Amino acid sequence: MAVDYAVIFLYLAGMLAMGWWGMRRARSKSDFLVAGRRLGPFLYSGTMAAIVLGGASTIGGVGLGYKHGLSGAWMVLTIGFGLLALSLFFSARISRLKVYTVSEMLDLRYGGRAGLITGLVMWAYTLMLAVTSTIAYATIFDVLLDVPRTLAIVLGGGIVVAYSTLGGMWSITLTDMVQFVVKTIGVLLLLLPIAVVKAGGFGALRDELPTSYFEPLGIGGETIFTYVLIYTFGMLIGQDIWQRVFTARDDRTARWGGTVAGTYCLVYAIAGAVIGTAAKVMYPNLASADDAFATIVTHELPVGVRGLVLAAALAAVMSTSSGALIACATVANNDIWSRLRAAARGGEPAPAGGAHDEVRGNRLFILIMGAAVIVIAIALNDVVQALTVAYNLLVGGLLIPILGGLLWKRGTVQGALTSVAVGGLTVSALMWHYGILADQPIYYGLLASLAAYVVVSLLTPPTDPAVLATWRERLAGRGAPESAHAPAEGAEAGPGAYAEAHPGTGDGR
Repeated sequence: MAVDYAVIFLYLAGMLAMGWWGMRRARSKSDFLVAGRRLGPFLYSGTMAAIVLGGASTIGGVGLGYKHGLSGAWMVLTIGFGLLALSLFFSARISRLKVYTVSEMLDLRYGGRAGLITGLVMWAYTLMLAVTSTIAYATIFDVLLDVPRTLAIVLGGGIVVAYSTLGGMWSITLTDMVQFVVKTIGVLLLLLPIAVVKAGGFGALRDELPTSYFEPLGIGGETIFTYVLIYTFGMLIGQDIWQRVFTARDDRTARWGGTVAGTYCLVYAIAGAVIGTAAKVMYPNLASADDAFATIVTHELPVGVRGLVLAAALAAVMSTSSGALIACATVANNDIWSRLRAAARGGEPAPAGGAHDEVRGNRLFILIMGAAVIVIAIALNDVVQALTVAYNLLVGGLLIPILGGLLWKRGTVQGALTSVAVGGLTVSALMWHYGILADQPIYYGLLASLAAYVVVSLLTPPTDPAVLATWRERLAGRGAPESAHAPAEGAEAGPGAYAEAHPGTGDGR
């Protein structure tokens, strides 16, 4: 195991080094929160794939394959479908807005009164997403080092908080790119073929397992439909995903880089299901399906390779955790704290501060939110329920107002706020009635949110034409604040000049 430990140690040290390197480039709010809005296709597609494919997609995806066979791929497939839909139909418009949060988009569209309540819902979602990702460190470090749960969470979470606080989105982008490469090598190029060969090949899989393991819809139509509602639609509206869209340097990068990332997710989904199916042949009586990943890695992989594959599992968790953390901190600072401060001043604008002050403020919020995430992760045990609550509130409360704002000009701020309240309350009440893991809350919550949005919007005066005119200008890529367009130091002549000034940072070409 000494070689495996060395591989893991080098990986973790590399993450911290990337954080320090990214700190040198985080000189403005734009650099810190959205990597200066200058990622090219290569960096953009790699980091987008990294954030959406976390521990649930890796360890959980293998577990679903162990339990259901090839149809266990559906959870991760719906994540890929959501990313493809976002990239092909919405990402270009989102990127042109030059905002930092989903709530800022809603303020632009509806006239500046929807941000706080939607910010609170989005903050709760990103916080729980970060918590559930952080809890996953306990499982991985238990396999690696046999350390107590609390120490594992502090160790893994502390590293993520450290590099995220140092360089913000630049550090997270650099680490996510490394994590994307590690996941690709560890899971797709090593674990997948080794698992199939160790199980005796595809023929042995068919001979040893029931035919239900090879039926495309074996997991159940209702389960697939629920995955679509939660994960596909969740990809369309999550702050953690949108914040990555904001990093794209242009429309083309957002559209086609995201399409590549979505396609990669589909491949990753099938790979996880096949690995889980192979594990079922080799270890048919595991106590829990989620133990399949750790079991096959621990007992079937050679020294060195085992360390790399476990590093891939760490990479999957860290990429989601860091993305959720910076999203949580961005929402907390920009959508909640800044609005509360403005309200306390009676609407007076905040005193002007320099770029250093903006970076320092956002860095402080990452540190605070990171500490909170670690504390909650230590106290919380049921990951699945926490994540289900987060996604139900996100989709049930915010999907309709966000998509309605993008697609229906008759939608009003009154309709949006009513939709958020009705959808959120319906989902909460039905989770209490049917149980957190039931399907009914998200079904009826979405229907109630849609009905409230349409009815209230039609009963209230249309949105001010001046607000809609500004909205259309921003959708067209015009009228954004000057700071949103300002190139970072060394990039005065565009991405090409930045690449020349900083060779090796990768402008994505």
